[in-house]
Amino acid sequence: MENSSNLWWIYALLSAFFAALTTIFAKIGIENIDANLATAVRTVVIVLMAWGIVLSQGNINQLTTISSRTLIFLVISGIATGCSWIFYFQALQLGKAAQVAPIDKASVVMVILFSAIFLHEPLTLKVIFGGLLIVIGTFVLVL
Repeated sequence: MENSSNLWWIYALLSAFFAALTTIFAKIGIENIDANLATAVRTVVIVLMAWGIVLSQGNINQLTTISSRTLIFLVISGIATGCSWIFYFQALQLGKAAQVAPIDKASVVMVILFSAIFLHEPLTLKVIFGGLLIVIGTFVLVL
């Protein structure tokens, strides 16, 4: 079996695949309801799935070993995720999926910048060029 450290890209591709399905299903699902209600329903499903996975894997005992620093950053991340979902569903309800999604995925460029500033990850020419291509591609799809 392949080394699990090399499997990150498979998980990333699966994430992209399911994110694409999320957009399509969400656009269909929010046709006749408030976007915030849709976000709340989706969130309940995600909570149930996530806790179901934790329980089925027997990882619930690790809950007490989470450091306060880790917990703080997970809570902040959860707040950011909630804000992202709320604004995404609002945009999706008002706009076209093929235009909203590329703008949302422009977050990749923000991640590149934030990772350089906060995580001190290198900003190589390849990373800068790739980020610029994402920005250009986003404008092409939206305009």
